[in-house]
Amino acid sequence: MTGFDEVRASLWSEGDYGLQPPLTDTAVRDAEVRLGVSLPASLLSVLRVQNGGQVAARWNAFPTRVPTSWSADHVPFDALMGIGRREWMTSVLDTPELVEEWGPPSPLVLLSGDGHCWIALDYRVCGPRGEPSLTWFDTDTGTELHLAADFQSFVAGLVADGPGGRGAGGPGFNRSE
Repeated sequence: MTGFDEVRASLWSEGDYGLQPPLTDTAVRDAEVRLGVSLPASLLSVLRVQNGGQVAARWNAFPTRVPTSWSADHVPFDALMGIGRREWMTSVLDTPELVEEWGPPSPLVLLSGDGHCWIALDYRVCGPRGEPSLTWFDTDTGTELHLAADFQSFVAGLVADGPGGRGAGGPGFNRSE
């Protein structure tokens, strides 16, 4: 498994799609009030490098031990929503409306997805001030899959999808939780 700091430093792809304005302490406080949760320090650390956007190809998948509707061995992670209100860009601040529209359980903070499937901070066990786990939700099939105990572990577990990547079932792909 790769280290969190290595992935954090090289997580982002070129381009500004999904990019929000640089993250401020005021924006974090406002987001936590709006969402009713404490956001993990590890997530904020990543968003302080870049506040949302496309993920580099070398980190665009998270391995799974069971098949999902997406793949036999991983879930996609091609973008991470930031915190902000840039026009025409989805943000973690849109979580309440997206949860209402698409129907995953609450309390969650959506991080990545297209409505049919989401990767989210899952506060159902830890409560609004605890350290949330990461869960994959497939709203079309009503299924969910625990991915990682926390955001830092999730980031450290990211791999490349596709030919030659560990997301294609290559060496080191199988993980134990």
